[in-house]
Amino acid sequence: MNGILNHKVSAQSLVDALAERIEAAIISGDLQPGSKISEQALAASLGVSRGPLREAIRRLEGRKLLQRTPNIGVRVASLSPSDLYEVLQVREALEGLACGLAAQHMTDEELEALSELLDQHQQQKSVQEGTGYYQESKDFDFHFRIVKGSRNARLVQMLCEDLYYLLRVYRYKSSTKPGRAKQALREHKDIVAALIRRDPVEAERKMRLHISNARQYVEEQMREAAVREEVAPPAAKKASKATATKATASWGGRRSRATLQPRR
Repeated sequence: MNGILNHKVSAQSLVDALAERIEAAIISGDLQPGSKISEQALAASLGVSRGPLREAIRRLEGRKLLQRTPNIGVRVASLSPSDLYEVLQVREALEGLACGLAAQHMTDEELEALSELLDQHQQQKSVQEGTGYYQESKDFDFHFRIVKGSRNARLVQMLCEDLYYLLRVYRYKSSTKPGRAKQALREHKDIVAALIRRDPVEAERKMRLHISNARQYVEEQMREAAVREEVAPPAAKKASKATATKATASWGGRRSRATLQPRR
């Protein structure tokens, strides 16, 4: 019996590790929005069998990070700039509300842990260099903790389940804008200060401002895409429309890779 139990835990841990690694590759841009996933190539790259890999892929489909289309296969999920802009508008209102509630309901211990989390984030080399602000999911995510701290089950469901994972991809992308990573960290600290003062009005205002600043990056991308569309010749415009979602979702035109390569 003990051997069976140990085997099950080990197999589950492998699926967890695969899901986390593929998720990190999606968020960092190693796997671009809209790119197709080859199970065979990915299994070979990661050195695993296709069984646990398929389970990890199914898990990421549940998180809406991957999309499966019949007779086509699995692709990395993507949002068009206009869809993303609308989602961020909703997120600004809802997460602002959640932050105001968190100022009233989070315990002193939770707020202390939140402050310590930001100290850990500040040690990230990418944040210090201003190249990006990566946060692991769930309890390692500043925003996730605040929403959970609102003690409002409906807000938790809307903000931490439905589009939470996919939004993390675009949150990271916006943090790669020059200067944004350090600015985002300062804004996080301002939010924590308002929470510690138990000021729900200021906490909500600071959170809404923080998300609004991130949304400006999306607006810039939309404007740049519109300019490119206007100056392109007719044939290029037609081709651009056919691939609009894929092209704009990449936000920088980095070539998609179907396999994960070790970082150097």
